[in-house]
Amino acid sequence: MGNLLVSIITITYNSEKTLKYTIDSVLNQTYQNIEYIIIDGLSKDATIKIAKSYKKMFEEKKINYTIVSEKDSGIYDAMNKGIDLATGDIIGMINSDDWYESDAVEKVVNKYRETGFDLMYADLRLIKKSGTKIKKAKIRKYATSRDWNHPTMFVDRKVYKRFHYEVGKLYSDFDLWIKVRETDANIVVLNEVLANFRFGGASNEKNLKKVFNRIKERYSIYRKNGYSWYYIIECIFVEFLKVLIA
Repeated sequence: MGNLLVSIITITYNSEKTLKYTIDSVLNQTYQNIEYIIIDGLSKDATIKIAKSYKKMFEEKKINYTIVSEKDSGIYDAMNKGIDLATGDIIGMINSDDWYESDAVEKVVNKYRETGFDLMYADLRLIKKSGTKIKKAKIRKYATSRDWNHPTMFVDRKVYKRFHYEVGKLYSDFDLWIKVRETDANIVVLNEVLANFRFGGASNEKNLKKVFNRIKERYSIYRKNGYSWYYIIECIFVEFLKVLIA
């Protein structure tokens, strides 16, 4: 498989408070045959200034570093733009609130060489606002977002040619995982923490109306992909669990 190129994509919007941690985690990977693409939605704060300040550091490490800042139609539109720009054999996404472990990409490449996966994901460390850390790991055999972690997901580029993210939804990343899972794709799970996730985004808001909207959307994803109506119980449990631990 040679020296695999890994594309990393970060979506940003007014991310000046956290972006540095994300960029540093990509810059300091132990595996460095990577390209890094930042897709920004016309931030109004210092996000782009911070991103541009790293340009020389990436150049010194011979890492192709691309920054795009333009109007988009939401996070999944921005992700699709990043995918279309990516040239790597494998594509990973780490959002601007989150960060990788320093050897995350190296472990992904090793697993790809070992298994030739189409899609893989790993364990995730959740960071509560209080600073408390929780490990989110795979423990069940049936399909549930309790086991799958988008910040640790890496996908063979040919899979993204077939599946893009649906724009305008809250859980299009989960929908894409479910769709890939229902094909004959080689899906691999690594039970090691590869990334860190901060609570506080739209998927964790405690507003009761938004909680019920998230339940409705998550349930619709299961149903349209052929899963039983019993999954409404799973959806309710997951959303209220997030509210409790966030």
